[in-house]
Amino acid sequence: MSKKGDVKEMEVVDEKEKGTRARVTEVLGRTGSRGGVTQVRVEIQDKKGRTIVRNVKGPVRVGDSLILLETEREARRLR
Repeated sequence: MSKKGDVKEMEVVDEKEKGTRARVTEVLGRTGSRGGVTQVRVEIQDKKGRTIVRNVKGPVRVGDSLILLETEREARRLR
């Protein structure tokens, strides 16, 4: 049996696992069956000027920073 200190674990972080920084520019509204999800417009920090609509679970307000694991998909608009 090996001791805890004997085994070194290497953490491999892939580019996609790091995520992409985004800043909330506008809160569009609440959605979900109980209103637990907020639909927001975010500006991607890596690509200036690119904005997408995403659904966020939990408290969020304008100016908050998010880490998006995926930036290709966009949320459907609220009706």
